[in-house]
Formats: sequence, structure tokens, C-alpha cells
Amino acid sequence: MITLIDGRILLLIQEHLRNTVCDIFFKGITHLGDAGIFWILLTIALLCFRKTRRAGIFSACALIGSLVVNNLILKNLVGRIRPYEVVDGLRCIVSLPHDSSFPSGHTGASFSSAVAMFPHLPRRYGILCLILAALIAFSRLYVGVHYPTDVLAGLVTGTAIGLCVNLIGQKITAKRSRG
Repeated sequence: MITLIDGRILLLIQEHLRNTVCDIFFKGITHLGDAGIFWILLTIALLCFRKTRRAGIFSACALIGSLVVNNLILKNLVGRIRPYEVVDGLRCIVSLPHDSSFPSGHTGASFSSAVAMFPHLPRRYGILCLILAALIAFSRLYVGVHYPTDVLAGLVTGTAIGLCVNLIGQKITAKRSRG
């Protein structure tokens, strides 16, 4: 039942939202999340400056957590087939990924990094990171490589990982300040 609803949502996106301009835009956005490259490069840049190092450290921890939870554990446990292999009429508009579909690794990495960095950046930059994470998540539906439930799971796991990294970081900081 869920897979049927997921498939219908993807077909609605394909039929009613896809156009030349959006195709170019969302292909570019989705590629920002390939192998977490945008988030990794941003993390490296943040680590280079004392003022932003804390955000970089938290993002690095979150990205590692997302890699382990989403890409190494959940994708292998669930083994969900990609929607372009199952949904009749769905056209994928990027190179076909060959790993499992559930959960979305792009979404998990994006939200884990953005959520982990959010409290350590000026508010406007934190909000921009969350907006980019949301755009990357939607792009995975737009280009036809994930079901909505894959993206939702990536959002939930990524957010949870980012929040856990911040919670653990606060506890470590509090313990150090107590001496």
C-alpha cells in the first residue's frame, strides 16, 4: 500500500512539476548531495577557521553517523529496490544509483550535517543550510531515484543524528567545564 502511494506521488511530481528549467535546477541540487560532497567540503571549510571550527566538528561527527546508520546499516538491512525499477512510467533523469533505496543517503547526510551545524552558526546561515537540505531531499523525488518514504526516513534519521551529536557535544562540553 505504501509503495503504491509512494509511486503515485513520484508520478505526480513527474507529470505536473517536471520541466526544462526545474530539471536543470534539481539535477544540480541533487548532485550537491552526491557522496555528501557539498556537506563534506563545507565541513572542511568550517574546520579551517577557529570561529567556525565547532560547527565543522559537529558536522563531521554527524556525517560519519549518517554514513554508518543510513548507508552501511539501514540500506543493507532493508534492501529496498529503487522506484525507477518498479514504478511503471517513472523516468529517472540522472545516472542510476545501484545501491538500495531506503533510506535516502543524500537526505540523511544533508539533514544530519545541517541540524548538527545549526546551533553553532549565525542563524541566517543555519537556516540556509536547512533550506538546502530540504531542496536536496526534494530533488531525490524530483529526479526519480527515491520514494517519498525513503526521503522521509533520511530526514528523520539525519535529524535524529544531528540532534544526538549536539546533545553528546553539550554533555562533553559541560563535563569539561566542570573540570
